Amino acid sequence: MISAWREPPHLYSDRERAALAFAEAVTRLEHQQVPDAIYDLAREEFGEAELTQLTLAIVAINGWNRFNVAFHTPAGNYQAPGAKSA
Repeated sequence: MISAWREPPHLYSDRERAALAFAEAVTRLEHQQVPDAIYDLAREEFGEAELTQLTLAIVAINGWNRFNVAFHTPAGNYQAPGAKSA
């Protein structure tokens, strides 16, 4: 349901929806910035430290995704070192 987070209003809290909107805006960076309305929405739900942590998490995940795209890593094939295969 994450790809359709806007559609079912009862599925996510206001805080979760603000985080998802902010994550989407930081990832896409349309017009080279996060729109003021989305930033303001995120600031209503998150304090400065929380928004900083959320932004760092978004940047890290985006970075990992870009590594996977660059190296053509198939989705779902990662196994942690020492993990036993099923």
